[in-house]
Amino acid sequence: MDKGKRPNVSPNKKMGKKNPTDTIDPVKNFERWKKKYNKTKTRVKQEKRQKRKPEWQVEKEVIQRLVNKYNEINAKDAERFSDFPISKNTLRGLMEAQYRQPTEIQRQTIGFALQGKDVLGAAKTGSGKTLAFLIPVLECLYRQQWTAMDGLGALIISPTRELAYQTFEVLRKVGKNHEFSAGLIIGGKDLKNESEKIHRTNIIICTPGRLLQHMDETAAFHASDLHMLVLDEADRILDMGFADTINAIVENLPKTRQTLLFSATQTKSVKDLARLSLKDPEYVWVHEKAKFSTPATLEQNYVVCELHQKVNMLFSFIRSHLQKKVIVFFACCKEVQYLFRVFCRLRPGMPILALHGKQQQMKRVEVYNDFIKKKNAVLFATDIAARGLDFPAVNWVLQFDCPEDANTYIHRVGRTARYKEGGEALLVLLPSEEKEMLSHSPTTSCISLGLGRLLAVELCM
Repeated sequence: MDKGKRPNVSPNKKMGKKNPTDTIDPVKNFERWKKKYNKTKTRVKQEKRQKRKPEWQVEKEVIQRLVNKYNEINAKDAERFSDFPISKNTLRGLMEAQYRQPTEIQRQTIGFALQGKDVLGAAKTGSGKTLAFLIPVLECLYRQQWTAMDGLGALIISPTRELAYQTFEVLRKVGKNHEFSAGLIIGGKDLKNESEKIHRTNIIICTPGRLLQHMDETAAFHASDLHMLVLDEADRILDMGFADTINAIVENLPKTRQTLLFSATQTKSVKDLARLSLKDPEYVWVHEKAKFSTPATLEQNYVVCELHQKVNMLFSFIRSHLQKKVIVFFACCKEVQYLFRVFCRLRPGMPILALHGKQQQMKRVEVYNDFIKKKNAVLFATDIAARGLDFPAVNWVLQFDCPEDANTYIHRVGRTARYKEGGEALLVLLPSEEKEMLSHSPTTSCISLGLGRLLAVELCM
């Protein structure tokens, strides 16, 4: 190139001037915008984080929203537990424990209980009374944001150790997502060990005698902040002679508490207890129009058998039901012990278990759990197993000895046909007992219970 010549440069491309036809690079423009956007987004997040509400306040607002829905509860429309305004923790526990649809007693009770009303509930055995009070107990303490430092908030009294243990196990499953502490206070355990832990327990499940013992002897125990009292199987509590004990317990509890009283039967003593412990209660009668006091899905029969043929009949029955789950009720502990040893030697072809009042507490719990786990087995038991205990998938209930009254009969056969499932019951009568049973008034006779006669030849031959 000659030094004297200037390069051929377009006037539009002179230094410092831009060609108007040139365009801005869109990629670089987007990157600049994105960088600015991200900075703004980060700043907004930081500002929101600084203004975020504390967890306790958020929880309080959630609780208030649930409480506002209490008066809108319609029991008839509640087809699932999720239709009730209850906490996510309780709902999750119910789902994980395979509880999805409420039973009639649960549907009618939960609404009243959530509203803080006292409830007097009566329903057939196997109707689901346990969840009818456990759900309100959990929701009551959740609503109060109860902690271990607050002490005792709910008290559940059961007639027997076995029923208390069963209720405790259901509570563990349903309430495991809550942070409440729960304790099982029953006889047969170390009193000193219970005394050391009882003041930190939010929910106590107990038997009447043991609870009164702690009230008298444990200095750290007090129930001044109690919110809810539950009397489960109240008729059985009174039948066992705990009327004075219950009255003494109730006198030491706050008058402002909420009380739920449940019973399978309504007797004069139960009504007297209700007058003492309940304030303007809501009455829940689930099956008051039912023709029989036993579930409609229960098939009931009785067989007449001579005394010397009863053991043979029982052996024949077990041999013909080897793939079933059977409970056999006897009149006393000695009879259970003797026939348990006899049938263990006879080896009928399926597991034989025994449950009675002379066993140690841990042994009874072991037998109870063992029978629940087995798909087919026979449980020889006294009436200790007749009230409140939930034995899943029991096919047959056989009463080797005639029950004392209709209520005992109802509770025995109530171990099968639970939660709308099917079941069968057989009552073994002596010839003299048949006449006596059928000659009673309609409210206590076999006919009113829905019994039909089964020919003895089917079982004994």
